Amino acid sequence: MKKILLINGPNLNRLGMREPHIYGSVRLADVERSLTEFAETQNALLECFQSNHEGAIIDAIHDAEGKYDGIVMNPAAFTHYSYAIRDAIAGVTVPVVEIHISNIHTREEFRHTSVIAPVTIGQIVGLGVYGYKLALLAMLEHLGGNLDE
Repeated sequence: MKKILLINGPNLNRLGMREPHIYGSVRLADVERSLTEFAETQNALLECFQSNHEGAIIDAIHDAEGKYDGIVMNPAAFTHYSYAIRDAIAGVTVPVVEIHISNIHTREEFRHTSVIAPVTIGQIVGLGVYGYKLALLAMLEHLGGNLDE
């Protein structure tokens, strides 16, 4: 059974309440519950973590080494400027898939660049909360060696 860590960054604890016209009305707890249940159908164990603090996210990435097979992460606003999170990902052997609910490439100019993407195995954007399921599937395919087929 593969163990996957889901990391959600700043303000995602307000999902469903914050800018629903951009992020939808589904709450983070519902996303986590649904994704955890889906992971079980894929013979995977999903553990969820959310923080508004950069250092806590970095610690979670570091702690994932040797404990998890992969990380699915929505770094939220840290996407665009956190070289510290980027370096934490680069410094572990745990693969990461980056996920964003909105399409960061069609939003404000400052959101178009991800400093995280170059150290991940891939990025899923703009598909709403459904993107979490796709990110998990992509990670499981990667871990199974099937992503390059």
